[in-house]
Amino acid sequence: MRLGSGTFATCCVAIEVLGIAVFLRGFFPAPVRSSARAEHGAEPPAPEPSAGASSNWTTLPPPLFSKVVIVLIDALRDDFVFGSKGVKFMPYTTYLVEKGASHSFVAEAKPPTVTMPRIKALMTGSLPGFVDVIRNLNSPALLEDSVIRQAKAAGKRIVFYGDETWVKLFPKHFVEYDGTTSFFVSDYTEVDNNVTRHLDKVLKRGDWDILILHYLGLDHIGHISGPNSPLIGQKLSEMDSVLMKIHTSLQSKERETPLPNLLVLCGDHGMSETGSHGASSTEEVNTPLILISSAFERKPGDIRHPKHVQQTDVAATLAIALGLPIPKDSVGSLLFPVVEGRPMREQLRFLHLNTVQLSKLLQENVPSYEKDPGFEQFKMSERLHGNWIRLYLEEKHSEVLFNLGSKVLRQYLDALKTLSLSLSAQVAQFSPCSCSASHRHCAERLSWKSHCHLLGFLCSFIW
Repeated sequence: MRLGSGTFATCCVAIEVLGIAVFLRGFFPAPVRSSARAEHGAEPPAPEPSAGASSNWTTLPPPLFSKVVIVLIDALRDDFVFGSKGVKFMPYTTYLVEKGASHSFVAEAKPPTVTMPRIKALMTGSLPGFVDVIRNLNSPALLEDSVIRQAKAAGKRIVFYGDETWVKLFPKHFVEYDGTTSFFVSDYTEVDNNVTRHLDKVLKRGDWDILILHYLGLDHIGHISGPNSPLIGQKLSEMDSVLMKIHTSLQSKERETPLPNLLVLCGDHGMSETGSHGASSTEEVNTPLILISSAFERKPGDIRHPKHVQQTDVAATLAIALGLPIPKDSVGSLLFPVVEGRPMREQLRFLHLNTVQLSKLLQENVPSYEKDPGFEQFKMSERLHGNWIRLYLEEKHSEVLFNLGSKVLRQYLDALKTLSLSLSAQVAQFSPCSCSASHRHCAERLSWKSHCHLLGFLCSFIW
């Protein structure tokens, strides 16, 4: 029986579409996901480990901070703060970094370095895929578990001003908001004035727990005239004044609250030497992350150099800072300097909660998880932690207790690092088996960086 030309053409098209679909499945692998969906509510927190003794620490630890303010400056490169531009144009921020009560980091933003995926990474702790580049054009509501979702569920009052992407990602999560569009790239003045005009009023009020500000002007200047434009310095000075206003206000209000406040300065991504972003150059992926609080007071001579961390570490850190469950899909690690001033038992509790969350994610996404070095380190840490708890309940002050606690702490930190790397590697694995024979060689050689080379050109025109 002979096929007609129309039927033959239809079959060819169907085969081609199927081939592309199979190839894309290997080219854009599925991210790691928890089977416990966000809408199903929070699971009971893992109890504190015990070894022959009962523990009453079975609930989430209380918040570490009273109010949290997040200032996200779009396209803020790390050298804009930690380099010569920061010294010249951001003197107040530079002082806080070098001598103030703060912890500084260089947070790596994995590609694609465009706004929506980076907000997603900051708030969920997960690694967005390249399909999010398309979603960046019209961001749908985010269904994944996030710090914002957990905060709302806990009754936290969240206020937001800035890039309307947040409003689209988290509809009905803010008790007050004012979104600004990023479409008019030539506007680098009003787009930020529309955020700052709310500051005096909202800082005087005490009816909020989390304040999020997303400034777009720096990004727009980069797109128009690049990172070496004289307008960059003017904008950095403006942002320095904003940070000083917020910080001094939070300090003045601390006498009225039982807990210290926390100010977070971050960027969503950086800016290339041409002023664009989207790919994986150092200038695009390295962003500053500064955590400022009276809880981080340093002694004279205490020099703290910015440490390199992952942008996905922010979600776990914010969750613990606010007394919330860590988002279920997070692959990040707690930024330990935030809690290292707490008593040893609390430090171990925070690290245990984080490793439990990561180990659950590993078990649900890696068939051979029991052989993973991170999982083995986690089980060893948990056993040692149980022994420490037993000793702690028997004798709270001894050199043996301190030495064992220090050992458990190091074990947990190593486990966190290994688990996080293992989970991140799962997202970056590309399946050659999912690709058609004609594309298999290509799929085997592609990595996150090569994805960026393919899509960076497009991103530089769109954003």
